[in-house]
Amino acid sequence: MPSHFGTSSSAHTTVNVDRLLNVDDFQVAAKRILPVARYEYLASGTDDEQTLHENRWAFKRWFLRPRMMRPIGRITTRTSLFGETMSMPVFVSPAGVHGLCEPVGGECTTASTCDDANVLFCLSQHSTRTIEQVARAAPNATKWYQAYILKNRAVTLHLVQRAVRAGYKGIFLTVDSLRFGYREADDRNGFNALPPPHRLVNYDDTAAELEETYNGKTKGAWDQNIEQMFEQDVTWDDVRWLKMKACPNLPLVVKGIMTAEDAELAIEAGADGIMVSNHGGRQLDGCISSIDALPEVVTAVAGRVPVLLDGGVRRGTDVVKALALGATAVGLGKPIFFALSVGGKKGVARLLALLQKEIEAAMALCGCETVDHIHASLVSRHPAGSATTCYLRSSL
Repeated sequence: MPSHFGTSSSAHTTVNVDRLLNVDDFQVAAKRILPVARYEYLASGTDDEQTLHENRWAFKRWFLRPRMMRPIGRITTRTSLFGETMSMPVFVSPAGVHGLCEPVGGECTTASTCDDANVLFCLSQHSTRTIEQVARAAPNATKWYQAYILKNRAVTLHLVQRAVRAGYKGIFLTVDSLRFGYREADDRNGFNALPPPHRLVNYDDTAAELEETYNGKTKGAWDQNIEQMFEQDVTWDDVRWLKMKACPNLPLVVKGIMTAEDAELAIEAGADGIMVSNHGGRQLDGCISSIDALPEVVTAVAGRVPVLLDGGVRRGTDVVKALALGATAVGLGKPIFFALSVGGKKGVARLLALLQKEIEAAMALCGCETVDHIHASLVSRHPAGSATTCYLRSSL
């Protein structure tokens, strides 16, 4: 059995991923093999975890309206985002420290799998492999880079400029993390620093001293150590600043938008895309789910820029629901952690293949031969007002 805190391991080699049939299977397997503190860091939310659970269960309150006698003989899940073709309307959301799940390759493993599957991969600023290492590991993948605004703004610019030079195709700017939500599980488990030998390697070349902050153990939970690096006095002018100074020729998507008002302000500040996200339920507990925030954001955006979403996506039907409500594509966060933990490259490939199969099946049953055929008429609320049944098949 793994220890409470654990060390880097190759536990995924003991799991037959071919027997895992959905995201829940991957999570159950990950919980079984990972050290307690590591699993709970990857899987938990903040405070009472209301938003963490809402992200998932809110999808159950939206229902699909199947259409009949429509041709689906040439069905395809292929789509495009900012001119880049993808095998399906799914991408890997920016999420840090993949090395905690797969110590040999970390983010390089995930990115190379996305390369094989023609799925967009977004590298977190807080990765355990460098911007350049990931670029070399997945030379043909569509790669994006995600940025936080640090107190040391010169480091923020330097990191984004490194990504531009390394061939990344776009930038996500995360705007919901001036502070991090309080992670009780991490405090309880004593998870207040990365276990050796892991570190946030992108800081090594210009800001190695930041390890004294993010791994300083001055706070009970690791995220509360990390947040001390972030600039807290920010405005929408900072979106303009980053776009102009670091990536004027690349699309910039503002990640962490949950209201129509902020969507409008982000576009006014120069955003080329909006990502509806509550950080996977790891920020403000008690806010609504991503899927329930999506309609008002889509209405406010009114087709001016693409709208993306992450949070709670577990099934191909979830993807179809999000697209019917106006999303262009959806991101995966925690499911990638679980797949990487239990199966490494093979696990991530298996997860992506399962999800693509589910998306295709849902499209077929809704009478949609292409992603462009998925429209708002295919989704509705339940006639009774809400879903009241608990659908959870096993405790995670």
